[in-house]
Amino acid sequence: MTVIDVRNLRKEYGRHVAVDDVSFSVEAGEIFGILGPNGAGKTTTVECVEGLRRADAGTLKVLGLDPRADGKRLRRRIGIQLQESQIPERLKVWEALDLHSSFYDTPADWRRLLDDWGLAAKRDTPFAKLSGGQKQRLFIMLALVGSPELVVLDELTTGLDPQARRDTWELIERVRAGGVTVLLVTHFMEEAERLCDRVMVIDAGRVVAVDSPSGLISRAVPEQRVRFRPSAPLDERLLTGLPEVTRVSMTGTRVEVSGNGDLLHAVTSVLARHQIVAGDLRVDQPSLDDAFVALTGSRPPGSSGSPGASESRSAHRRG
Repeated sequence: MTVIDVRNLRKEYGRHVAVDDVSFSVEAGEIFGILGPNGAGKTTTVECVEGLRRADAGTLKVLGLDPRADGKRLRRRIGIQLQESQIPERLKVWEALDLHSSFYDTPADWRRLLDDWGLAAKRDTPFAKLSGGQKQRLFIMLALVGSPELVVLDELTTGLDPQARRDTWELIERVRAGGVTVLLVTHFMEEAERLCDRVMVIDAGRVVAVDSPSGLISRAVPEQRVRFRPSAPLDERLLTGLPEVTRVSMTGTRVEVSGNGDLLHAVTSVLARHQIVAGDLRVDQPSLDDAFVALTGSRPPGSSGSPGASESRSAHRRG
């Protein structure tokens, strides 16, 4: 079942085109991510999907409804966590949940949500006294209290420390496990790679690519690197003749081999046949961050920006 179907979406602000001919679809049960540089049109796109902003052109169907004509009916069936969410500082956790549940005909039991999401002990705590991670849990619960079929999370983990961010990822996976489709806007590549079944990359208001994270990586940055120190003199022709190898470079005692396919197996097999041990072996796999740079020409906000960002996915072994 297609939950979201967007065709040729366009949105302008004066002379500025924020979203230009954007098309994509989201299937039931997916975690679908939208990635892009700041100002790429991500939030404008999801606001049109939610019915919070009127598109200038294009067709949108969300749960079979037109967000422009059926916005009120649609928002009773979806949960929304906005990019910048805030509630009164003195409002207690249970009061916020009780208030939001009153907006729906068949809300979820907010008392059970408190238990399920680990905030029962904070039931009477004012919003201002919650930690960053606890506030995010509350925002997710507020998005779920209407028993939605679809939940939209816009930059949910911005500002959280690494541990709170990872805790929130587990919560998002639980949302999907409960049968809810998730539309996730993020600029954290690790987050998208961890959570999303498919991602759409937007740049300057236009769709650059739509694929699974692994699909984007293989399309945009197919090359891998294997680096090691051989235990004996190595004739590089042993490696350059392999079909998986595209380039071999030798610097001092260190060898770097670039290529694709099952590069590691190809390299280690030929070394073993010649009784050469690969010491200090490192395999660098390209990451979604690398693919993002290749597709948009810029690093995502929050990226370290350091060379070799793909090494976060490296396998390192000493031999």
